[in-house]
Amino acid sequence: MADLEAPLVRPKRKKIWVDYFVQFRWIIVIFVVLPISFTLYFLTYLGDVRSEWKSYKKRQKEHEENVKKVVKRLEERNPSKDGLVCTARKPWIAVGMRNVDYKRARHFEVDLSSFRNILEIDQERMIAKCEPLVNMGQITRATVPLNLALAVVAELDDLTVGGLINGYGIEGSSHLYGLFSDTVVAYEIVLSGGRVVRATKDNEYSDLFYAIPWSQGTLGLLVSAEIKLIPIKEYMRLTYTPVRGNIRDLGQAYINSFTTQFGVENDENVPDFVEGMIYNANEAVCMTGKYASKEEAKKKGNKINSVGWWFKPWFYQHAETALKNGEFVEYIPTREYYHRHTRCLYWEGKLILPFGDQWWFRYLLGWLMPPKVSLLKATQGEAIRNYYHEMHVIQDMLVPLYKVPDALEFVDREMEVYPLWLCPHRLYKLPYKTMVYPEPGFEEQCRQGDTPYAQMYTDVGVYYAPGPVLRGEVFDGVEAVRRMESWLIENHGYQPQYAVSELNEKNFWRMFDAGLYEGCRNKYGAVGTFMSVYYKCKKGRKTEKEVQEAEQAQVEVPYAEED
Repeated sequence: MADLEAPLVRPKRKKIWVDYFVQFRWIIVIFVVLPISFTLYFLTYLGDVRSEWKSYKKRQKEHEENVKKVVKRLEERNPSKDGLVCTARKPWIAVGMRNVDYKRARHFEVDLSSFRNILEIDQERMIAKCEPLVNMGQITRATVPLNLALAVVAELDDLTVGGLINGYGIEGSSHLYGLFSDTVVAYEIVLSGGRVVRATKDNEYSDLFYAIPWSQGTLGLLVSAEIKLIPIKEYMRLTYTPVRGNIRDLGQAYINSFTTQFGVENDENVPDFVEGMIYNANEAVCMTGKYASKEEAKKKGNKINSVGWWFKPWFYQHAETALKNGEFVEYIPTREYYHRHTRCLYWEGKLILPFGDQWWFRYLLGWLMPPKVSLLKATQGEAIRNYYHEMHVIQDMLVPLYKVPDALEFVDREMEVYPLWLCPHRLYKLPYKTMVYPEPGFEEQCRQGDTPYAQMYTDVGVYYAPGPVLRGEVFDGVEAVRRMESWLIENHGYQPQYAVSELNEKNFWRMFDAGLYEGCRNKYGAVGTFMSVYYKCKKGRKTEKEVQEAEQAQVEVPYAEED
């Protein structure tokens, strides 16, 4: 690779007081965060049970009443006096790592906290109609017993339908179904003036339908969504395959683990789920899953592993045993497989609680896991927050599948973060050019994993403390993220907006396409009511002056890179 040079030599970094506070933060986590988290999880569960006791008819009636309240609230807004519209949700509640600093400035709040019901599970249409605050744990509790599931079920329990639509959502089934937003068939949106519309891909609001994903709620307020369901079975037959070699070998082995030749469809060898974990620059484990019936799973000689129990080893560590023991196959209850990374927050739990993976902690206190991300954010001051921005990486790099080896080389050199998470997803060629779109002419290249209508991408999940930080060396996290963002722009990649971004406005619209988004902002009256998506994602505090300027500003469409 031309951009790879000799390994960087980094000087040692002098420790400051924040280092020690972070090192012993586990004390606050154990005695404050975990008990409160468990209490909140339990209360949320009781609320979900209470919702399930209501008939769908009653839930729909409550939904209609709540929508009327939202409409009334928007009609009360005085554009000349009130600030931009945003939800009344507290800034620290969001699961994403980006700080919701725009809420520190003047704004007009709309309360959406009541929108947390599953409104309907239509087994004939294979559709689940959900309000935006329905989370993944809630929806799988309702659908899996029916041998149904959303086509894409994001791993962490707390992730909500609204966040996955307006932001970003992916799972191991995305190589078949695309991102979470690609599985939505209809949106119910309250526009700036209080008008309620239902947007689908083929009605009069089709442009709005395609513009909603990645818009961060800046086109209107999402109040419900109809999402595709698929039939499933009781177990996931999971194959763990160890891989060794150089970093490029690992990337290619991951590509080969699930792809077929260009354009090949309905191949029985294509798995239902795909996931890869890169443990270091020379070792990885590729996992492929197929739905399996209860009868198959319980056949003599088959191993069933209920990974959801609190005392079980953390999933990423369990998968790592394939490097020592060789390839193996086991059957995991489907719902437990969906949420396999929840308990340890992928591998972030190791930094939060250094001994959380030990057998004695898992048996004694594992039932309290995981800590709520929102509470972790709420219990950190600004100094700690800035420390994590500079000394920690939580980013996703969405890159074309054939560029995965290049991306792995880049991360190894610039950040040295391990483990890495690999998860493929289709990026569809759509009737409109949306904020994220495939490489122009990809279908003419006939690359492995692509089809004429979709290019295969991969999420390279970079979540952990970089190697230099762990070794006590100087590391500039802000500059590393800037280089990552530049690399993504040059390689037609994308950065999900939940993460902390260092992009300026011009480069933001080089990474994403502004055409359809800005057209819908003007057409549906979002300008002057909702802040622009760049402004909402922009890092740092927003002053009153910035808010006023943002209300008047229009993103210049020429920022979007023309093909």
